[in-house]
Amino acid sequence: MKPRNLVIALCGLAIATTAWAWDPKEVEELDGKAQAATAELLKNDAGMQRFFDSAVAHVVIPTVGKAGIGIGGARGKGLLYENGKPTAIVTLTQLTVGFQWGGQAYSEFIFFKDDVALADFKRGNYELGAQASAVAVTIGASADADYSGGVAIFTQVKGGLMYEASVGGQKFKVEPAN
Repeated sequence: MKPRNLVIALCGLAIATTAWAWDPKEVEELDGKAQAATAELLKNDAGMQRFFDSAVAHVVIPTVGKAGIGIGGARGKGLLYENGKPTAIVTLTQLTVGFQWGGQAYSEFIFFKDDVALADFKRGNYELGAQASAVAVTIGASADADYSGGVAIFTQVKGGLMYEASVGGQKFKVEPAN
């Protein structure tokens, strides 16, 4: 390889690595918001602690914004935690079709029962189909909740009003730490 081509290749690699690298400020900000969302979740239902204690890993997306008029969508960004530390940035995207009107914000929590479920999620571009259901956290909601396919999903409404009878799925992009 010619020296000039080697320099160009190394510069391209450096730029690509920088583009994919974690932004420590973003991770710190997401972590602070995730810790606040977790504290609010546990305040509303202390029984949720059993999922944090038993899961091999969990995702906290502190704020998911959702809106729709006939066709709707949602988006949010959070962190994957393994052994109490953030190991990946997770982006949630959702598209729904059906009767829906309004908008809301909520937090989403995803718990992984075992390494198999976690590995499947970490491969990236993970999807939860329309049949996957999240448990809305209210006082005592965790009492009857359990894992389905190695995954347990909970949401906690932060605000807004949404009328909805729609079908859609959630897709997750997982960007691991470098």
